[in-house]
Amino acid sequence: MTRRQAREQAFVILFEKSFHPETELDDILEISRELNLLEVDDYASDLARKTWDKLFDIDELIEKNSIGWRINRISKVSLAILRLAVCEMLYIPEVPVSVSINEAVELCKKYGAQEDASFVNGILGSVAKQIDAADDAQKKKE
Repeated sequence: MTRRQAREQAFVILFEKSFHPETELDDILEISRELNLLEVDDYASDLARKTWDKLFDIDELIEKNSIGWRINRISKVSLAILRLAVCEMLYIPEVPVSVSINEAVELCKKYGAQEDASFVNGILGSVAKQIDAADDAQKKKE
């Protein structure tokens, strides 16, 4: 399975979780595997878990960079994609930020409404600048 396919699987898992917040993420993964709904690989399940584990910090960053939009006003598709991309940008350093953004935009084009791709791209661009600024500040301290 390619990384692109794994991201798509992680998106589906998080999207499903948004409709069933009471269900544990591991239960969604297990049901998906048992019913052969998804072919979930390690990267997909790890990305979905990490995203869910860091959800508060990720959502805070998304909301901070989505001027005029509260989390609850963002479509479930866009929000799941944003969460995955921000998770990769913050917590998976071997994935270049530009790759995370590009993959998120491609997922939006496939699953979202027409305007979702540009909306997600704008928010992720802002998040990337904020991450770069924080990295620069950290390097100056060292």
